Amino acid sequence: MYQASSIQPTAPGRGDVDFRTMNFKPLPSVAGVLLVTLLLAAFWLGTGCSPAAENPSAGALLTAQTAAPAASTGIPVWRNPDKPMSERIDDLINSMTLPERADQLREQTTGAPRIGLPGYDYWNECLHGVARSPVPPYFTTVFPQAIGLAAMWDTNTVNTIADVIATEARAINRDYTESHGGNSIQYTGLNFWTPNINIFRDPRWGRGQETYGEDPFLTARLAVAFITGLQGNDPNYYKALACAKHFAVHSGPEAGRYGFDATPAERDLYETYLPQFEAAVREAHVGAVMAAYNSISNVPCVCNPFLLTDLLRKQWGFDGHVVSDCGAINHVFEPGAHHFTPDMATAEALSLKAGCDLGCWGDPTTNGILGALSRKLITEAEIRTNLTRVLAARFKLGMFDPPSRVKYAQIPTTQRDTPANARLALDAARKSMVLLKNDGILPLDRTKLKKILVLGSNAFAQSDPHDWRTLPMQLGEYNGIPSHLVSILDGIANMAGTNVSVTYAPGCSMAYSTGITNSAPSELAYHSNMVALAQSNDIVIYVGGLSPRLENEESVVPFEGFNGGDRTVIELPNPQHELLRDLQATGKPVIFVNCSGSAVAFPWEAEHLPAILQAWYPGQEGGTAVAEVLFGEFNPAGRLPVTFYRSTADLPSFTSYSMANRTYRYFTGKPLYAFGHGLSYTKFDYASAKADKSEAAATESVKVSVDVKNSGGRGGDEVVQVYFRHINSAAAQPNQALCGFQRVAIPPGETKTIDISFPIQQFRYWDVSKHAYVVEAGKYELLVGAASDDIRQKIPLIVK
Repeated sequence: MYQASSIQPTAPGRGDVDFRTMNFKPLPSVAGVLLVTLLLAAFWLGTGCSPAAENPSAGALLTAQTAAPAASTGIPVWRNPDKPMSERIDDLINSMTLPERADQLREQTTGAPRIGLPGYDYWNECLHGVARSPVPPYFTTVFPQAIGLAAMWDTNTVNTIADVIATEARAINRDYTESHGGNSIQYTGLNFWTPNINIFRDPRWGRGQETYGEDPFLTARLAVAFITGLQGNDPNYYKALACAKHFAVHSGPEAGRYGFDATPAERDLYETYLPQFEAAVREAHVGAVMAAYNSISNVPCVCNPFLLTDLLRKQWGFDGHVVSDCGAINHVFEPGAHHFTPDMATAEALSLKAGCDLGCWGDPTTNGILGALSRKLITEAEIRTNLTRVLAARFKLGMFDPPSRVKYAQIPTTQRDTPANARLALDAARKSMVLLKNDGILPLDRTKLKKILVLGSNAFAQSDPHDWRTLPMQLGEYNGIPSHLVSILDGIANMAGTNVSVTYAPGCSMAYSTGITNSAPSELAYHSNMVALAQSNDIVIYVGGLSPRLENEESVVPFEGFNGGDRTVIELPNPQHELLRDLQATGKPVIFVNCSGSAVAFPWEAEHLPAILQAWYPGQEGGTAVAEVLFGEFNPAGRLPVTFYRSTADLPSFTSYSMANRTYRYFTGKPLYAFGHGLSYTKFDYASAKADKSEAAATESVKVSVDVKNSGGRGGDEVVQVYFRHINSAAAQPNQALCGFQRVAIPPGETKTIDISFPIQQFRYWDVSKHAYVVEAGKYELLVGAASDDIRQKIPLIVK
């Protein structure tokens, strides 16, 4: 048990876990093709995957025929920043042998030392902070998990966070390359396989925490903000290179993902699964796109010319490179996966020809690319096209130019894990908090409390960050390691003050082990102890929900209700539900802090508990943010980027990619908490909503204005949301769809006029007879409010 009085101050906050004092040890590498195994093992590996050996006979056959002599005097053209990039790329390719070219078409390149080309690994992660830096760790700032960033509904903050992430990435890359002869290894580079902009169509998907939620419009706006922040605003160089993933139609199940065929209806494809990728390409000019594991219409995405060439390049104008998800090319031919081709060489050839330029775990040997060449499955000219697109990324990052020419290369190596970045992480964590329910018990009054009981393993930060099995809940998946972390327990103890006693106990198991479907006697006995403890305190704060060890990317999760990283049911796990019922029966007030990367169904808790706070996986400063909300130091304003359903029975089949009865746009039932929902400690009134025109053509834009008054007694943020719906459409349409939003701070008693503009093209839908987007002429209604189920004002609009 834990008494607050026993906490000793440590920088920067009392009771913080300080990872700088840990004895880091690398995890052993793990063989196999399972992606999650590599992710967990590679987390602390300093060298990443061992490069595949080139076939010596292939090298002997091809080197003499294709290698241009290395420059003997002067600077080579590819190293000359004053030459056009196209000439530089051509010169570099001409300087390589065919085996060297093939090697450059996989994620982990060995470089070409004879011509001075450094080794480079394209696999880097920064979902919510630079992730997985090698041993000894480069401490980095860990922001809230992506789903928490989405809950901010704040594009400006997302853009700023991405810019800071790019700064930390540059600092790491500079430090590593300067001490390793220009070479960089996995997780020290500048190509980042982020953001994940798949639609979180079903809360059972374990990787939904990595996304920006269930809505294509919100996802698109946040994706554009993140990508532009990460890539920077220099006309000549990227700050870091973003990669939109996983293209396309990818959102579980994790089990079987290597051979799964996700084939949605044509309208669902174009109205739900593609718009955010189109925005990433057309608006944000994303530098890379990752092809997904699954297939569409029985053609694996990684070798699907419709996706990678016709749609991505020809229709949207994408000019970057496409990378495969890790092992996806292998899965094209492997039995038990797609088994779409007879061998690896054919899989490599089909993928390269379809437009996949870079293979994660690609095979450059005679079994793969070189074999495809020798069998005439692909030509040297085609390889040159793919390689040109891949190498362009490194040129645009300034990797072959003098640092004096690249402003981003001059970022000091000290610009990571800074106090300013920690403050930004705290600001993001605060903004991500969603107050789901409050009967008036919050904010807590410290003058009326003497004893607080904090329960739940999610409240306590484990102190072994090099072991993934004990990583703190707050860090989520695809995370970095911060130099310090404020747990929720720490935050509460710090915020409660010296006159309030804070006691901690784990509470109960997060979930029952597989095979235990009823209450275990030992668990019930422990519940009794927790109930007795609750009776001797003034209030109980239960910090529960899920954790990244329960919901995650493909893994073994031996607990009831979970399968391979996904969930089989969305209800709050039984031991937690049972404990909360027992605690509530004591008559003591019970506040529930739910930590999860997805929607959890807890209708009993929503009806019987006085307050529920959704905290997500809130990052390194999450404990402070949670405590500030509970004690009223911060007025919550986060909003749900996903629908919270009442039960698993509300959901269609997990394997169905039809959008029927999914998400707020199509769900016909009554949600537990609706998309866009979130409460405040103040009150906002809406009035005088109007559009700047009553009729508009499909080529025009419309501006909605509404007066929002803070009629409460304290300042706070309001998230103004605008939805639209068709009136008497000739085709079936969503219930409503988000088309604009704005988060705005309003002081108490003040009124602000909020203007939100959007193009009428936002009303488009896919006409299956024309195989094209159309904007239907006729009547529409604009819905202005505080949530999808809290519409305050309606505005009629006619589209001509």
